[in-house]
Amino acid sequence: MEKVNEYINALPIEIREIANKIRAIIKNEAPDCDESIAYGMPAYKTFGKPLVYFAAYKNHIGLYATPSGHEKFAAALSQYKQGKGSVQFQLSESIPYELIKQIVAFRVKENKDKFKK
Repeated sequence: MEKVNEYINALPIEIREIANKIRAIIKNEAPDCDESIAYGMPAYKTFGKPLVYFAAYKNHIGLYATPSGHEKFAAALSQYKQGKGSVQFQLSESIPYELIKQIVAFRVKENKDKFKK
């Protein structure tokens, strides 16, 4: 958690606010998640499995919800630039917080269901 605080606090103020909102969404949807830094970005796990990652860049926020999170929301994410396992939300546009919430909730349920098996 301390390292995630450092990561977010090092961001420019306008990007810091967005990062804090995304972090709050993740922690609200997954209150028992493990928070750390992995691959140089905030990383979250539930049930010992990766949940989501996010990273702030100069012009966008990258969200990494593993392939399943992106596949499930492919239609909603189709308007955004994507890479393998990532989506970019441009800082010049509105950040889709509700969509991020839905993706995180889906990934929480997915990890929980896999854990039960």
